[in-house]
Amino acid sequence: MSGLHGAQLVTRSTAGEPAVADPLDVTEAWLANRRLSAHTRDAYRRDVTAWLAWCAGRGLDPLAATFVHVNAYARELDATVDARTGRTLSTATVARKLSGLSSWYAFLVRLTAISANPVDGADRPRVSRDHSATVGLRPEEVVALLGAAPAARGPAAARNLAAVTVLADLGLRVGELVGLDVTDLGAERGHRSLRFTGKGGVARRRALSPACVAALDAYLADRGDPAEGPLFVTASGARLDRHAVFRLVRQLARDAGVTSWARLSPHSLRHAFATTAREEGVPLEDVQDAMGHADPRTTRRYDRDRHNLDRDPAYAIWTARARRRG
Repeated sequence: MSGLHGAQLVTRSTAGEPAVADPLDVTEAWLANRRLSAHTRDAYRRDVTAWLAWCAGRGLDPLAATFVHVNAYARELDATVDARTGRTLSTATVARKLSGLSSWYAFLVRLTAISANPVDGADRPRVSRDHSATVGLRPEEVVALLGAAPAARGPAAARNLAAVTVLADLGLRVGELVGLDVTDLGAERGHRSLRFTGKGGVARRRALSPACVAALDAYLADRGDPAEGPLFVTASGARLDRHAVFRLVRQLARDAGVTSWARLSPHSLRHAFATTAREEGVPLEDVQDAMGHADPRTTRRYDRDRHNLDRDPAYAIWTARARRRG
């Protein structure tokens, strides 16, 4: 499985041709070789498993696949209906599935099981960097959603308010939120802070807003101020999972009267964090650092006002030139 070495994964036939011991073993070794969140790892595993099933259904050896086969698979993905939405898969979803497949084949190339990556030559869909499938929230809708949390009754009310406040004020990914431990909370140079592991296994830290501090303190006091363990827990004491947070966000949005509640996700609050920060004039690089984006182009797609002609640099250049001329 994931503990196998490359030499164990790749074998040679009597004719000297490379072969893999088991494609599933290769998949687990590939996933173990990459810094991925558990959620991303599960998604990639499903994507590769679906491809292997497609190949098996056609009597095709995955190691003998060419870009022609990948193109045929991609066209079938284009026509696949998502059981959850009733709509065909989005271009972004198809692109993501092929991206995972490409990484899997790249791993096989490095193991010398194949000489070339068949996905490299395939007709992969182009996805604009401005594209985002996330349904966003307007600032007033975020306020309404947060306002619905204290109104909810029951022992989980304080936890729910703390969780959605952290999502809204810090823009964390849901995987980052549910992975938090009590010991990740701290204080640095007069700031209440939060340390966590971000995407790619990168250690990160953020300052907690006053609203986060108040909500977290109230929640932890309600729990008896635990010294360690998961930060957000269920009634049984187990770590809160991402599915529960999805349900929570939608329930609170529904209670708040947000019309798009059924299509929201925890990422909607991350989206709102970024767009609101840019609208309030927070520099792009500061938003990028806060969100943990390696590429500023990823952050820029949240800047909905960036094409406004009022912000055209031509005006700033003209103003500076006029000032120099006196």
